[in-house]
Amino acid sequence: MTTVPPVTPEEPSPTPAASAWVEDILGPDYQSRTLPLPEDEEGEVVATVVRYRPPAEEPRRAARAVLYVHGWNDYFFQTGLAEYWHGQGAAFYALDLRKYGRSLRPHHTPNYVANLRTYDEDLDAALAAMHEDLGPRARVMLMGHSTGGLVGVLWARRHPGRITGLVLNSPWLELTGSSVMRTLSTPVVQQLARIQPKSPMLNIDPGFYSRTILAEHGGEWTYDQAWRPTPYFPIRPGWLQAILTGHAQVARGLDLPLPIFMAASARSLILPRWREEMREVDTVLDVDLLARRAVLLGPLVTVVRIPGGLHDLTLSARPARERFYGELSRWLTAYGWN
Repeated sequence: MTTVPPVTPEEPSPTPAASAWVEDILGPDYQSRTLPLPEDEEGEVVATVVRYRPPAEEPRRAARAVLYVHGWNDYFFQTGLAEYWHGQGAAFYALDLRKYGRSLRPHHTPNYVANLRTYDEDLDAALAAMHEDLGPRARVMLMGHSTGGLVGVLWARRHPGRITGLVLNSPWLELTGSSVMRTLSTPVVQQLARIQPKSPMLNIDPGFYSRTILAEHGGEWTYDQAWRPTPYFPIRPGWLQAILTGHAQVARGLDLPLPIFMAASARSLILPRWREEMREVDTVLDVDLLARRAVLLGPLVTVVRIPGGLHDLTLSARPARERFYGELSRWLTAYGWN
């Protein structure tokens, strides 16, 4: 008689260990670390965490730290933001989410995810790397810009107690055009997402936002245009459905039990033709709508409007960005680390 050995469940392949810290593309003051994540249908997936640590400084275990999450069609390059938080006595880290910026690989669909909850893996890996550096008792604040703000508030709802506060820079909390537009478009997007989730959708990027930022067009900044292209990477139905689902959650209220700072430009201007005044407004999102949605996030929300601010307030002209940092410092004194 032949004996058949018992069948044991196949062990999942272990996720490779994170890489060591290496000098980042931003220069010797910055180091980055690749964080392997569980594979998805496209294969290898990673996130990348970047830290600001001037080489002249001795490594230290900070009591306070900030994790920054970028927006859509974006990655971390805002060195002035890192320097600001360093000046506040907080260790600064930034996360390039999967399939963005430093984490984008040739086999990836750029910027794509079908469920915002998937980013829990990215955030958990980044926080683990931070606490490995700083110790388990470091208090962490999460800062999110645009889509990163939406990702951040939904993550905070699912993970109470992990962070001490939220700083939101023009967070994408609702579809431009109001919840009515979202309600009308959701069934169409859902159908497309079921049939062809990764098919590019028709969209027109006039390039006005890039024109307000890039030095070659009269702005102040340079960045890797392969990682942040104009026209921007295509919008895809599966990703848009994930965004609309997140917007619906925000509209129902999140009741986050932590202090929240939400800043946005004083004015939006979303038009099909260029105007020079676009250099002092948000040309991406409806900032009045953002303010209305922000107060649904929890019982302690501070809303600040910045005259002259761009969509990314940290990339605005100097007077606007200095006002943004000044208002943030005021809030930190009152609420930030209490």
